[in-house]
Amino acid sequence: MRKFLLGICLLGLLSSNLYAQELKWHLVWSDEFNYEGLPDPTKWDYEEGFVRNHEMQYYTRAREENARVENGMLVIEGRKEQWKNPKYKAGSKKWQNQREFASYTAASLITLNKASWKNGRIEVRAKLPHGEGIWPAIWTLGVNCLQVVGWPQCGEIDIMEFFGKDPNEIQANVHYAMNGRHRWNGRRLQTDKPYADFHIYAIEWHPDRVDFFFDRTKYYTFTIDSAGKGKDNPFRKPHYLLINLALGGIWGGPIDDTALPQKYLIDYVKVYKRM
Repeated sequence: MRKFLLGICLLGLLSSNLYAQELKWHLVWSDEFNYEGLPDPTKWDYEEGFVRNHEMQYYTRAREENARVENGMLVIEGRKEQWKNPKYKAGSKKWQNQREFASYTAASLITLNKASWKNGRIEVRAKLPHGEGIWPAIWTLGVNCLQVVGWPQCGEIDIMEFFGKDPNEIQANVHYAMNGRHRWNGRRLQTDKPYADFHIYAIEWHPDRVDFFFDRTKYYTFTIDSAGKGKDNPFRKPHYLLINLALGGIWGGPIDDTALPQKYLIDYVKVYKRM
């Protein structure tokens, strides 16, 4: 089985490299997960705790049960298990502090303060988890999001979102602010059981647009001027990468506990610039 998976990975790697050469891209950053243990701390950091969207999972930090590298893959695992919330405060009005224990754990890996990019091709080869309430994503946020402007002013590019409740589609989405209000553009791509195999999820980010790809199919283009023509446009500024597995919450919906645990497998992450 391991030899079979290795063969599939090599074919995917060859296809990816040939495609990059065809379009004259130059590799500037990557993690091909050719090691064992925790993700490389020089490349990855973690979100931690209850973070957004009233999701049910507690994101753990540097815990191999939720994020590890094995057999040439990054494994992000969503689990049903009790996990103590250190920020619990009885009677708190903040949803992140209201639960003494989480009922689920998972991981969210980020490159914030490690690496960021503006323009180029960001490419991830992955095999998605699936089941009701499962919500894996590959996305970016502006590096000024947490300390300076906040969301959605910082801009968000959802390279791939997959909702277990919609098992035959993937989504590309872009979020930003216009005249002080949240704006959103995107597209859904219908495809049969995308979780059944590895696929390449990518964007090609140009000065005037962002193109979204499923394998070699370009299925959505976002025009950057849609978010404003001035220098404050968040898609003219650097973004960092996030790869996470969410469970439930506002968008994920009810969770099928019988589907857990689920593993989100990432073969590689590559970032290219034009030659």
